[in-house]
Amino acid sequence: MKHAMIFVNLPVADLAASRAFFEALGYTFDERFSDENAAGLILGDTQVAMLLRRDFYQTFVPDKQVADARSASEVLVCLSAESRDEVDALADGAVAAGASVGRTEDHGFMYGRSFDDLDGHTWEIMWMDPAAVEAGPEAYAAGQS
Repeated sequence: MKHAMIFVNLPVADLAASRAFFEALGYTFDERFSDENAAGLILGDTQVAMLLRRDFYQTFVPDKQVADARSASEVLVCLSAESRDEVDALADGAVAAGASVGRTEDHGFMYGRSFDDLDGHTWEIMWMDPAAVEAGPEAYAAGQS
């Protein structure tokens, strides 16, 4: 089964601040999916992160507690980058815009950094050598030894 689009829904405390944070990183929003309760953050042609006010998010899960991403983790959002430099530019830009520094992972053929946004959601930015993508990371790493 294949899906035409993916919408990742994330609760946020201050929708305007979250929107400004991602705009500072160069992202844009799909106004068709944005209003006073939500902002449709465009991640790619078919990928959208829905930033939802916490009280609005709660309406989708009325029988569950909404996790506070500052103290608990429910999802890691990992986005691909076209180069190591792009990984660094996005992670550094996020920190400059108010994000918390996450971890760095460098395996030579695969490089990534992460940050926690204003609400504590962890975003991983990852680059992988195209040859490693084709072969699969483990097979590629084994062939490099």
